[in-house]
Amino acid sequence: MKTRVICAVIVLVLGANAVSFVAQCSAEEPKEKGQAACAAEANQAAPIEHVIVYGKPGMFCGWPANNGAWIWDGKEIAVGFSLRPYVEKEGHNAASGGRSVLARSLDGGETWTLEDPDNFVDDGGTTTPSPGGINFAHPGFAMRLHRSDGIRFFISYDRGRKWQGPYAFADLMSHPEFEGLENTARTDYIVNGPDDCFIFMSARKPDTGTRDRAFLAQTKDGGKTFNFVSWINPEPVGTTRGAMPSTVRISKTRLVSALRRKYPDQWIDVFVSNDNGQSWKFLSKVADTGGWNGNPPALARLKDGRLCCAYGNRSKRKMLAKYSSDDGATWGDEIVLRDDFKVDSFDDPDFGYPRLVQRADGRLVAMYYWATKENPHHHIAATIWDPDKTK
Repeated sequence: MKTRVICAVIVLVLGANAVSFVAQCSAEEPKEKGQAACAAEANQAAPIEHVIVYGKPGMFCGWPANNGAWIWDGKEIAVGFSLRPYVEKEGHNAASGGRSVLARSLDGGETWTLEDPDNFVDDGGTTTPSPGGINFAHPGFAMRLHRSDGIRFFISYDRGRKWQGPYAFADLMSHPEFEGLENTARTDYIVNGPDDCFIFMSARKPDTGTRDRAFLAQTKDGGKTFNFVSWINPEPVGTTRGAMPSTVRISKTRLVSALRRKYPDQWIDVFVSNDNGQSWKFLSKVADTGGWNGNPPALARLKDGRLCCAYGNRSKRKMLAKYSSDDGATWGDEIVLRDDFKVDSFDDPDFGYPRLVQRADGRLVAMYYWATKENPHHHIAATIWDPDKTK
């Protein structure tokens, strides 16, 4: 495993009289003023803090939502992202090449380490049939979906340090519902038991742009076979977009899934299942996500029972969040998590694609890609905040 320690912590205090606090820790600083001490000072100073997860001049970091994020024991967090050479141009400032990597935090997102695990998604492994016998309930379990000549998946039992796979989803896409379609899934799953897992995916007709339709698949035999369960959004494939689901379980039978929506605009909708995924219906609209292809949702169910949805609005050039106190039926006012994005010379508001987790102490951690005046090359950032102080 190739590892690099990242030691920059940047915190902004938000309020009527905004005050900024910047703490820079490096490996050369004395031990008494090291990375953990800097993070602790920052945490005490700000109800909302912004941390640089990883960034490097000359490199473009992006799309955590496409890669996945995981949390164990309410404290250890791993987030995936794409790392490519930086080239300023219209659209994404990302050159071809690069690879998918992970960043890991052992202190709830305050400090981070870059990891490039062996046998991960860009290491050229040959997709093989799933052997089954997967223990989805293992305490160190993680799963990462990846599109490469079809959909495939990797699994880990040690919190993403070593990976097994890639494995095929058996004959899932041979189901009659998917005739003529391709799988466009990212990583979204709910573990139901050691052998049982829900996997939330999407499919579309090839060469029809981003007109996906979200669906639920399930394995009940430890990943040996996978079966289609239900479509989530009602529109036929090829007419609109329902993609990149972010799903939480409310009860034994109730699920709520937020979808990225498009055509003619971009927005986020929430759908609900009251029969454990067998059927779905529209529940509410969360928010618009602006132009420039919008943004996907990151949904979490909080310890107090509320839902939180984080997202970017590229027209407003802000990272935002909303809470729901009724399982997604209605949503409160927008909370501005961050509004200091710096566009490039092409005026492209290319940012967001968040993932969201809640720590054991109740604080939320949203991870996304971002650029600022001080750090103009796109980097992975994390915003950490207390949901009890931002109602």
